[in-house]
Amino acid sequence: MSMLKAYKFRIYPTKSQRTKMERTLDLCRWTYNETLEIRKTAWEDEGKSLSKYETNNLLPEWKENKPELKEVFSQVLQNVHERVDLALKAFFRRVKAGEKPGYPRFKGIGRYDSFTYPQKGFKVDSGKLYLSKIGEIKIKLHRPIEGKIKRLTVRRSATGKWYACFSVDLEDLPKPPWKDGSLVGVDVGLESFATLSNGVKIANPRFFREEEHELARVQRKLSKAPKGTPERKKALKVVERVHERIANKRYEFAHRISNQLVNRYGLIAFEDLNIKGMMHNHNLAKSIGDVAWNMLVTLTSYKAASAGSMVVLVDPRNTSKMCSRCGILVQKDLSERVHNCTQCGLSMDRDWNAAINILRLGLQSVGIQSVQARPLSRAGVVTG
Repeated sequence: MSMLKAYKFRIYPTKSQRTKMERTLDLCRWTYNETLEIRKTAWEDEGKSLSKYETNNLLPEWKENKPELKEVFSQVLQNVHERVDLALKAFFRRVKAGEKPGYPRFKGIGRYDSFTYPQKGFKVDSGKLYLSKIGEIKIKLHRPIEGKIKRLTVRRSATGKWYACFSVDLEDLPKPPWKDGSLVGVDVGLESFATLSNGVKIANPRFFREEEHELARVQRKLSKAPKGTPERKKALKVVERVHERIANKRYEFAHRISNQLVNRYGLIAFEDLNIKGMMHNHNLAKSIGDVAWNMLVTLTSYKAASAGSMVVLVDPRNTSKMCSRCGILVQKDLSERVHNCTQCGLSMDRDWNAAINILRLGLQSVGIQSVQARPLSRAGVVTG
């Protein structure tokens, strides 16, 4: 079995190492902007699309003209060209799909926050992380790294913390047995974070809403601070700490729920939701962004294989309207929280009904054509 897994660890550089890492970020930012400008000019003036390999060939000349680039490990600079290449490919893909293109932007000071060793130039040993051109850095390995490390990205958070993010290949690990018989459909929502097909509801923690007043207070303080002053810089750090606290709470919550799902169920079915499209609804955008459904699906998916589980994504159309007992479509507004079927008389929570339909579709996608009534009777559905 081959799969990739990500590990993220806090690292603790010394003052001199932080200076080198900040310097690396700034030189990578310069390389990114120079590469983007060259590719943009080549396309606009000559109709020519340069590849990342062609821009890689420019590095020796750039190092002659800008010797400080030699302070950065060569493959780290090559990875910058790969990032520009991926950004441009994503731009053209959006153009072709008729979406808002969003041409890649040039990176301003402080807007480039990571650099990558794609193959070599790093090593982990005895609680130390060795980075070529930077040195040995203390790393907090709170869990063992399983598998073969493929690449390393060093990331600086908005509040100045540093992290080592490893991408690991688990191809040599044996595949665990599939947990047959434990199946669940998951309907994510705003009223509850998620409702399972067995009737269990997971409360919505609303981390952003909890911090909204505090965030507004520190943002007001930031807006009043004169630009370019130490007061403004200090106020910005406070705002960034609040955002980081919210993000950490969301991640820890999604991490805990995804662990529970993969440890308990052999097949986990989610709706394949277009989150980006849903965010266009300005009345719901803030709430949708707060619940971070994508994070739950992503974490559950990458954990599932090593836990002996399977994640399937199903078409979300009509999962809330369809009666989970007889299959008829029952029209209902978003404000209606109960599914009442006029055909068979089934009356139950609308999200629970949707979760059962999601499970049915998930099973059908792997070749099982129907869901028995067991989830209904086991959960004690009220009928009319």
